[in-house]
Amino acid sequence: MLSADSIDLARLDEARLVSVGGTSLTLGGVVTGLIFVVVAFVLSRLVTRALDRARARAHRSAAALYLLQKLLGYGIIIAGVMLGLSAAGLNLSSLAVFAGAIGIGVGLGLQGVVKEFVSGLFLIFDRMVSIGDYVELEEGGVRGLVAEIGPRATRIRTNDNVNVLVPNSHLIEKPVTNWTLKGDTRRIHIPFSVAYGADRACVRDAVLKAARESPFTLPETEQRKHQVWLVGFGESGLDFELVVWPTPEAVKRPAAMHAAYTWLIADALDGAGVEIPFPQTDLRLRSVFGREGDEALRALGLDPEASRGGPPLAAGSGEASTEPEHPPVNDAALEVMEPAEEVGELAPGRSDD
Repeated sequence: MLSADSIDLARLDEARLVSVGGTSLTLGGVVTGLIFVVVAFVLSRLVTRALDRARARAHRSAAALYLLQKLLGYGIIIAGVMLGLSAAGLNLSSLAVFAGAIGIGVGLGLQGVVKEFVSGLFLIFDRMVSIGDYVELEEGGVRGLVAEIGPRATRIRTNDNVNVLVPNSHLIEKPVTNWTLKGDTRRIHIPFSVAYGADRACVRDAVLKAARESPFTLPETEQRKHQVWLVGFGESGLDFELVVWPTPEAVKRPAAMHAAYTWLIADALDGAGVEIPFPQTDLRLRSVFGREGDEALRALGLDPEASRGGPPLAAGSGEASTEPEHPPVNDAALEVMEPAEEVGELAPGRSDD
């Protein structure tokens, strides 16, 4: 025999709230549908957190786990919403016209949001920009690590721990430099100068030794060689560049890496006794008191022969020779003399200048 309380609960459960698309919504159905939706959101949260912890421990499969995390998170929520609507008593096929009208309204009013969401899906599946990559945006000079690809924006964390939110569509429609695409490294150029008269071979050997002994420099291979190039004649000295292949971890910190190599170069030049140039200007007087050449020097009380430095020492005269023990190696010339690769078949790790 049913009690009065059970009869009241049954009536309350079957109480009609509203009719939509020829279907009546009851209180019990709405509550059941809400339960399905809440369970779906909680389950999605738990699954994404578990995969996030697994991705933090995994290195090689981090990108695949992130893709799985996003797909499961979105899929569970969509499935929960569909089950909730069905449990509430809604006939989804009967709401096709109504859903179409809503879709048009959403498309017109939220087209920007939909555009960013679709762009985020393209980024996740395309994997030209993945979690953990170090990227640089052409606009704004934003440079940092891709920390998260969300439904609306991608979060880029700079080395100063500043989080920059970039709309997903910007990473697809505008130029983006990916410094660590496929987890690879890149060749960098560190400029430095030495005073005129320095031994070029000594400069090259000292700087290369310091670069090779650095813990953030990759070992040399046939395709990736560390070199020192003489690139120009400056106002105060010779301009060089250290061309080196750093580790992928160092590439993600370009400012610190550049400063670290500059410090190593300064220590190497100090240890080799090579002078770093300072700004200087040569002043030439064509005439003094109406006199030129040697007569002008004698008028100033200077010895013309001493000013010219005297005759050069002859070889074998017993004095130290100014000639280097071995001729300097021109790394840039060796680079130019190497046979060119076929178009579209550039060797791995090589980059065009």
